[in-house]
Amino acid sequence: MKDELEPALAWFKSRGWEPFDFQKETWQAYLSGHSGLLNAPTGSGKTYALWIPCVLEFLRDHDPSEVTPELRILWVTPLRALAKDIQRAMQAVCDEMDLRWTVGLRTGDTTTSERQRQKKIAPQALVITPESIHVLFSQSDYPNFFKGVKAIIVDEWHEILGTKRGVATELAISRLKHITESKLKVWAISATIGNLPQAKRVILGEDAYKEGVVIKSRLEKKVEVESVLPDEVEKFPWTGHLGTKLLPKILPIILKSKTTLLFTNTRSQTELWYQAILKFAPELSGIIAMHHGSMDHDIRGWVEDALHAEKLKLVVCTSSLDLGVDFRPVDTVIQIGGPKGVSRFFQRAGRSGHQPGATSKIYFVPTHSLELIEGAALREAIEEGMFESRNPLQKSLDVLVQYLVTLAVSGGFRPLQILEGVRQTYSYRLLTAEEWSWCLDFITTGGKTLGQYDEFARVYNDDGVYKIINKKAATRHKLSIGTIVGDPALKVKFITGGHIGTIEESFVSRLNVGDTFWFSGRNLEFVRIKDLTVLVRKSNKKSGLTPQWMGGRLPLSSMLAFKIREKLDGAIGGDYSSVEMQTIRPILDLQSRWSMIPSSKQLLIEKTKTRFGHHIFIFPFEGMFVHEVLAGVIAMRISRIRPISFSISMNDYGFEMLSDQEVPIEEALELDLFSEENLIPDIYESINMTEMAQRKFRDVATIAGLIFQGYPGKNIKSRHLQASSGILFKVFEEYDQGNLLVRQSMEEVMTLQLEHSRLFEAVRRINQQTIILKETIKPTPFAFPILVDMFRRQKLTSEQLADRIRKMQIQLERAAAK
Repeated sequence: MKDELEPALAWFKSRGWEPFDFQKETWQAYLSGHSGLLNAPTGSGKTYALWIPCVLEFLRDHDPSEVTPELRILWVTPLRALAKDIQRAMQAVCDEMDLRWTVGLRTGDTTTSERQRQKKIAPQALVITPESIHVLFSQSDYPNFFKGVKAIIVDEWHEILGTKRGVATELAISRLKHITESKLKVWAISATIGNLPQAKRVILGEDAYKEGVVIKSRLEKKVEVESVLPDEVEKFPWTGHLGTKLLPKILPIILKSKTTLLFTNTRSQTELWYQAILKFAPELSGIIAMHHGSMDHDIRGWVEDALHAEKLKLVVCTSSLDLGVDFRPVDTVIQIGGPKGVSRFFQRAGRSGHQPGATSKIYFVPTHSLELIEGAALREAIEEGMFESRNPLQKSLDVLVQYLVTLAVSGGFRPLQILEGVRQTYSYRLLTAEEWSWCLDFITTGGKTLGQYDEFARVYNDDGVYKIINKKAATRHKLSIGTIVGDPALKVKFITGGHIGTIEESFVSRLNVGDTFWFSGRNLEFVRIKDLTVLVRKSNKKSGLTPQWMGGRLPLSSMLAFKIREKLDGAIGGDYSSVEMQTIRPILDLQSRWSMIPSSKQLLIEKTKTRFGHHIFIFPFEGMFVHEVLAGVIAMRISRIRPISFSISMNDYGFEMLSDQEVPIEEALELDLFSEENLIPDIYESINMTEMAQRKFRDVATIAGLIFQGYPGKNIKSRHLQASSGILFKVFEEYDQGNLLVRQSMEEVMTLQLEHSRLFEAVRRINQQTIILKETIKPTPFAFPILVDMFRRQKLTSEQLADRIRKMQIQLERAAAK
């Protein structure tokens, strides 16, 4: 085996490196024919751990001069930005080891001419996205193109596990296993997650996971977490208020660092922070940039190149820079607000010190004082190696339907052959014969209700081979391959020319001619919409709206919620050892004085009357998404005792029910308010489940090919898509009650949107807790940030909102001083 490794050892030596044990272990496992999962920290050389054995295997089995234009290795990456860097690193290995391999690149940005070149002369390795594999599957000669593939390696597996892109990757692997001439090796590279054995099972498939190996690096990634602390702690904190006030403390961190990435949780926050920093420190102009998914691709590419070239001091960004792009100049990361998950925070920290053995440094900036509890919880969770699990999806029939139509476009498929591979995936291992038959019927006839419409009968059965012969249907399907569906975005262009990015139609619809808004770091004046393009001109105004994007909220993970409850338990016992807990001690002391700090074995309910009405505050500490559903259920159950209406607000720590009449909370508690009995029917009754499922159905129907989003440059308007999907949803509900795509939409609302399994866990936990009802004279420090959320939903300017909240704070602080 040592002789086999010699070329790699020599290459490492030529660079002055020594391979880590986990790298050599991976090389040996791969060369022995194993499949598996590699778990190693960010910046530890994971790419070399799996790319080098691909090269070594060829050098072992062939003369280096025997290179033929045949695809041998597929390297799957979820991010286009990542693809370019990986391709460069892989090509450098080949060049420096005198192997005349070409490493190609295939993403949505690959030019038509490059795609044609790859088709004529295949590269030996192809860095590719999951969607691009399926696009290649739609070509008639795809089995011939892929037949020589020896291995598929899925990078950043933890990012797409638990998503429909992950399901599409499972299906792609299942197909490749059946068309490659030699046994396909399957490997995944994953950061640390809580369910590594399950992650291995999903990627390797039901036919191979038992023989697969998990290789864990024994390298510990050193992460330093430092919270940016306010000089004075407001005893009545509110979300969003503190963050930018800490700019005087953030700027020195940026100035002393070589390059800093400043992460926010949403695209809107990225725009706001970019403007706030430039206003506070105009000297950063020219060396500060912004990066988020709605900006123009070329602009984002320029930012990434400028980071590599060490031309930027600061980049304000979202999760668009979360993944493993190797920006070596980055030595500092700043996180604005709670990242809502330990794994996400750890991943972002790893953007600094992105080299083996380097320490990553991340600063945590709270957006309100109570968020400092999260800072302490995050540090402790990382030290203890506690990371969230990624739960895989099961039986996503929309993805399966799309896959079957893709194979039909390419020249056809025989159902029994494909079913065998489909059932070897984790996602579809429990697929029933009835569900499979439904999918086949759906693609051939449109199902029970759409059979009379030719456009839905896309595939036909030609003597046992399912094919598409309609060229228009085939073209529309090829343009729709993929599982990323969002609110259709409108292009934003200067009226004089020049593309800036994309913005959601829902935001643009609220603009009047002459309104200004901040986007991509510029203040833009809205001129008009033409051909689904927003035409703008530069504005010199100092104020403007900030765009809102769908899907901006992040749920607090159950792992982080657990750690927060644990930190509060510590505070009750007098443990204020961390600097964060010391800083917020005045808040917690006041909370104890006016009410109490609930332990993890207690549920605190506060009852308060103010000039706004009668308030009930409940603090489960389960995260905003769980609280949103739970608040609706509790409000409805109380309204059964006495007709009463509520306004509901929530944050990650608790929720509020506000009414203009006294709330019979004591009577409700006696009637088992938090009972698990009838919880699902009560969820359905308390929220508009049908409306939520209908919105989800639009995405499901788009992936399944029922709705066409338009040709390139001619997207169909969002409201038209919603209307089309709404009509289909109602037709299926009324005339096809067993429709499996409607069923899937309902299930996705429950599992992904409402987190029903976590909600049930929360209710079970509450039933094991002691419920303590406290009647308070005024809103407590825990209640105040939730109360503020009520004002946010009123039509107030930011100045009016801040003024109203400040007056309330003054009154409460006077009361606290007594």
